[in-house]
Amino acid sequence: MAIDRDLALDFVRVTEAAAVAAAQTMGLGDRRKSDQVAVEAMRRELDTAPMLYVGEEVGALKGSRDGLGVDIAVDPLEGTNLCATGAPDATAVLAAAERGGLLHAPDTYMEKLVVGPTAAGKLLLDAPVAENLRALARAFDRDVEDLTVVVLDRPRHERLIADIRAAGARIRLIGDGDLSAGIACAVRGTGVHAVMGTGGAPEGVLTAAAMRCLGGEIQARLVASDERQRSRLAELGYHDLSKVYSTEELAPGEQILFSATGVTDGELLKGVRPFGGGYRTHTLYMSLTKRTIRFVDTIHREDLGKPVYFET
Repeated sequence: MAIDRDLALDFVRVTEAAAVAAAQTMGLGDRRKSDQVAVEAMRRELDTAPMLYVGEEVGALKGSRDGLGVDIAVDPLEGTNLCATGAPDATAVLAAAERGGLLHAPDTYMEKLVVGPTAAGKLLLDAPVAENLRALARAFDRDVEDLTVVVLDRPRHERLIADIRAAGARIRLIGDGDLSAGIACAVRGTGVHAVMGTGGAPEGVLTAAAMRCLGGEIQARLVASDERQRSRLAELGYHDLSKVYSTEELAPGEQILFSATGVTDGELLKGVRPFGGGYRTHTLYMSLTKRTIRFVDTIHREDLGKPVYFET
């Protein structure tokens, strides 16, 4: 059974619902509330499962032998702080694949190196920063000084930031949302050439799914920030924390789908736009099987008596 044929529009509706719910909390300064409403909206679309967690079964046929075996990875609100403050690039994200097609990443940190198709296969996670930046510059046929690297603005990245600046590249510090940055570096014209640093492991799997569809690359390593996380990783079977995961190891599926709906305006996606009779959403939908990348512009009518919003 083809996931793309049977579930594509369903997954777009899932991210649209989460984005619309989160957008109603935009700028209110309550990141927990923003995340909560996005999770609840996404859950309602998937089904009435009690919570979203690794290994959870969802869908109307959960527990049934007639159910379609699908792995999903979700971030109901990627960029909770961005939504809470009204900053750009908050999104609702879902990736899906056939059973076993996505790594069941634990809720820990992950060291990441993300590049687009132009530089795929030319950098190494364990190489010195300056060496990677020189390789990146060669791939783009430009000087290191012309490169822009996205890094999460966190104290843990002080050394990384210093190394990038010492090499001469420019840095775009972001407060949240390294998944959106990863997608941006795989698309020409965004001005982003790579993403470096440590972020959430589930977001790493989502990034890998997007890179499979876009032809980019992510290299990643699981990180335990404390003994509790180390124990959690061991319980899930992750004993070798030196292992570097490739894009294909993080997202090995052959029927990968990826859907991301904008909550706030960003580089690639417009945010949710309310109008008198409903909402308008903008979604990036990708299918590895069909080798398609689509931008889905949807108008959600709540009041059929109000005029439809068609402005561009």
